[in-house]
Amino acid sequence: MIAAHADAALVAALGLAGSGTYVALALPRLPHRGGLLVTAALAVVLLAAAALFPASIGLALLAGGVLPLAFGQLGWSLSTTRSHAAGAAAWAPTAGRSPAKASAKPAPAAAAPTLDHKTLGRYLVDRQLGRGAMGAVYLGHDPKIGRQVAIKTMALSQEFDGPALTEARARFFREAETAGRLQHRDIVTIFDAGEDHELAYIAMEYLKGHDLQRYVAKARLLPVPQVLRIVARVADALAYAHSQGVVHRDIKPANVMIDPADDSVKVTDFGIARITDSSRTRTGMVLGTPSFMSPEQMAGRRVDGRSDLYSLGVMLFQMLCGRLPHNAESMAKLMYQIANDPAPDIRTLRPDLPETLANVVALALEKRPEVRYAGGRQLAEDLRTIEARLDPAAAMPVAENAEASPPNSDGFAATVELSRTDPRHNSGL
Repeated sequence: MIAAHADAALVAALGLAGSGTYVALALPRLPHRGGLLVTAALAVVLLAAAALFPASIGLALLAGGVLPLAFGQLGWSLSTTRSHAAGAAAWAPTAGRSPAKASAKPAPAAAAPTLDHKTLGRYLVDRQLGRGAMGAVYLGHDPKIGRQVAIKTMALSQEFDGPALTEARARFFREAETAGRLQHRDIVTIFDAGEDHELAYIAMEYLKGHDLQRYVAKARLLPVPQVLRIVARVADALAYAHSQGVVHRDIKPANVMIDPADDSVKVTDFGIARITDSSRTRTGMVLGTPSFMSPEQMAGRRVDGRSDLYSLGVMLFQMLCGRLPHNAESMAKLMYQIANDPAPDIRTLRPDLPETLANVVALALEKRPEVRYAGGRQLAEDLRTIEARLDPAAAMPVAENAEASPPNSDGFAATVELSRTDPRHNSGL
């Protein structure tokens, strides 16, 4: 009897030591969802082991192993939730006040950083333009040369910590440098990148006009020739970027700005998706826009320029039909549809559209990358050919200096053939 009690005490002590080590050292380094899965797996193993031993040993395993795991996981989940709530509160604008007045109040010491100052690096901040999941966009200017800029900030310290924060910060500047080398009339120009007041920022060309998101509802669709003209210019911009070894990874209407006043089209946020899409937030949420992801991107495989052309095909479908090619109630169903179900023929939704356009959309939305458009230049040419047939008067010649792919360069090949050690290559490793 004494020996049995001694064995039970030893098992309880060992279980407590193991559980405590896991909760104290391993659990804080895991994403929240990953931590839940690992903790659940450990608890199942301990419960199975408890069922194989005598009652005293089984109870010792439960008391020393399973219960500490459960309470440790509960405590970590609560602390993570509070951390995110504090971060969200720090970034939320105060109701009824302008952004400048709302940010004038100092943030609590424990809260995430807020813009309670008038400068970011060498730039003077004028006002807030918008706010996103990881930061905000401000209108500012460079006082030395008087140039107006849009300043996109990312609060990396809110989403990452420890080694993950170091990696995210390095990735941020690497991708900002990559995007800054892109010089194309239809790609937003990046001027500078830096870090100030615990905020990473990118200073870029200030764009007037608005994004294409307002033109995806059925009641607000643009005329078909105009849609084809815009998407062709985006395809040209992607052909150029791919020739430089840069994959956008998040092509969608919200990342394309147009200004009807000067007929400008600008693709924005090159490199931003790459900063976040290989990491998970503490809540385990993958950042990105799932409905526009290609099958290979959704599956986590290495992507190239053809993935961007799939996303562009989704955008084209939505701007023509006022709906996405795939809709689902859950992420699992959406992932299955994108990977397996063919997109609807656009003529079933809009019988007035020509068969040639339906064929172009279907080719852009091919599940297999090798069957899809291999380069943006060919997609752009096909769209312009259809546009000319629909509205000859509105057809516009391609500018000779459109800075698309250089001679004898294949956009898709450039994104595939670059070595992974080449600094221009931003595809997944």
